[in-house]
Amino acid sequence: MVSRTQRVAGTLRLDTAVKFLKGIGERRAEQLERLGIRTARDLLWHLPHRYIDASTVTPLVRAEVGQEVACVGRVVAKGVLPTRRGLRIFHAVLRDESGVLECVWPGQAFLDRTIAVGQTLLVSGPVRFYHGRQMAPREFVILADAETDAEPLAAGKVLPVYPATEGLSHKVVRGLVDRHLDALIALSEDVLPESLRRSLALPALPEALRAVHRPGTAAEAEQGRRRLAFDELLDLQLMLIRARTVAKRSRSGVAFTLRRDLTTRLRESLPWELTEDQHRALREITGDMTAPDRMHRLLMGDVGTGKTVVALFAMLLAAENDFQAALMAPTELLAEQHAATLEQLLAPLSLRPELLLGRQTAAEKQAIRARLSTGQARLVVGTHALMQESVSFHRLGLVVIDEQHRFGVEQRAALIGKGAAPDVLLLTATPIPRSLALTLYGDLDVSTLRHRPPGRGLVRTAVRTGGQRERVMEFVRAEGAKGRQCYVVLPVIEESERADLRAATTMAQSLAARWPELSVGLVHGRLKAEERDDVMRRFRAGQVHVLVATTVIEVGIDVPNATIMVIEHPERFGLAQLHQLRGRIGRGEAESFCILLPETEPADRLYAFAATQDGFQIAELDLAERGMGDLIGARQSGGYEVRHARLPADADLLARARAVAIDLIGADPALQRAENQKLRERAVGRYPRAVELFRVG
Repeated sequence: MVSRTQRVAGTLRLDTAVKFLKGIGERRAEQLERLGIRTARDLLWHLPHRYIDASTVTPLVRAEVGQEVACVGRVVAKGVLPTRRGLRIFHAVLRDESGVLECVWPGQAFLDRTIAVGQTLLVSGPVRFYHGRQMAPREFVILADAETDAEPLAAGKVLPVYPATEGLSHKVVRGLVDRHLDALIALSEDVLPESLRRSLALPALPEALRAVHRPGTAAEAEQGRRRLAFDELLDLQLMLIRARTVAKRSRSGVAFTLRRDLTTRLRESLPWELTEDQHRALREITGDMTAPDRMHRLLMGDVGTGKTVVALFAMLLAAENDFQAALMAPTELLAEQHAATLEQLLAPLSLRPELLLGRQTAAEKQAIRARLSTGQARLVVGTHALMQESVSFHRLGLVVIDEQHRFGVEQRAALIGKGAAPDVLLLTATPIPRSLALTLYGDLDVSTLRHRPPGRGLVRTAVRTGGQRERVMEFVRAEGAKGRQCYVVLPVIEESERADLRAATTMAQSLAARWPELSVGLVHGRLKAEERDDVMRRFRAGQVHVLVATTVIEVGIDVPNATIMVIEHPERFGLAQLHQLRGRIGRGEAESFCILLPETEPADRLYAFAATQDGFQIAELDLAERGMGDLIGARQSGGYEVRHARLPADADLLARARAVAIDLIGADPALQRAENQKLRERAVGRYPRAVELFRVG
């Protein structure tokens, strides 16, 4: 451990505990740890998450109704206002040299303990008219704590805004970083070869760090960010391409032969023609499976594009080579659904898949395990139960993992490890842009399905305002009376002081009382899995007419008779999530309707969503709206964190980083040469478990 004496003597290092830095100490170090800041290096790399450019701040008097603006002002009055509905609204009046503006936070009375008179706030959000001009801030930052503080936004200055935490304001964090910045930058080593850096027109690392922490202009901060973005994209691509090399290692000569037995019989028995997308994906998968190298492929398809049928062809290719194939799904309901689909498609072939679930009796599971271990069972569908130690395969040749992002890497490895390097086919119904696919799944080959097979009903999407709610509810009731089924989706389970949202529990009670002739069910994440599955099975069987739900129905339930979805507070969902929810309807031949009921004035993003059913187009909109960090952070445990890169804006950096990584790994697969060792150390330092994890898929 570094002592205070050593620090004073000038032996500061990047791995020095942050508590030994001047002005910090034990108590503040505990607060910084909540931000992930434990060492001097962590403090240096605690970067601003946004900037306030004085030239882009709107004077309060010029904040016009209908605009979305950012303003800065001092709090001159504040309070909590109750409403007749029982909602408590925190409001604050801001003043600057031009005038005043009222800001309101409905349902957030707790802010009365956070925001004080005399503080300077940055607020951003839409301006509306309600007894005068009024902003409902989407975001606020406390820039200064008291009227005696210096003006934080001098004319023309770009102010960095850092992630903060309770007890540690943005202002304090900014001061700590600024105090130690020069000393810490001096300790930073730039491992990127200068020739490569110059060819990319990127600044040296010390210059980049100074630019992001102390930018003179917004353009300077952006140039520094791009250098840091390239570094993390290069590290990620080095690990992905290294993982791809490891994952596709030789399978000791085991390769499938295209026998055209079961696969041809399946193709001839299908009651519909495969789409061109499906034909192309099958050619790619077949090429992988018949090659001497191990398949490591992702099949990415929009909702309803027929991924299961493509996966079944791959499973039959393994089966007709006397190998076994396993399909693992994240929930019992989805596993049952897959098994039912496969059983129907395989009936003309006189084949029946096994189904292994945790809720089966001990005798049932023992019998299935026995058939798997002897090779009597060639195809099996299951959940996590497939990964148990008691499950062994006679000759596992193909592993198919559906909604693979819902399984941790270790979970996937447990199943894959039950065979001698089986081929791996991962499925996802979450379309993502190509730029993000290269970042998330650069270690995989990717096949894409975009077009739906014939026989799917049209889904119409409409945005309706609060004044049209009664008409929407009457439409739902009328469709229910005709025998149709409906989803009503909400973002929260119970009502709370912090969020004035219609809660699922309250909605279910209200609809049950309003429509006594219809059966209303409720599912949410706090229900036990068996309770939730029971309600969803009854909905699938037609015994429940209206299913009130949170996003637990986002994936995994297929009810062709469900033709209506009402989504409350759609503004609280990401566009890709809305698309996944909408995918629960339109699964039969009847026309279906998705109705969005926002609480506030509908935003352009909702109309853009309603105008298209192309999941890939929606994914591009979602990426542009939410940014890469939010999306990539959703990957399963053992995944990657990308903090600085922004796609698609940084697509050029990603392409160059990938090209550089391919060249480096191609010439030096383990990055063992002296000139590459620093890059290897940095990449492994950023992803310390990456090499081990990528070996398993």
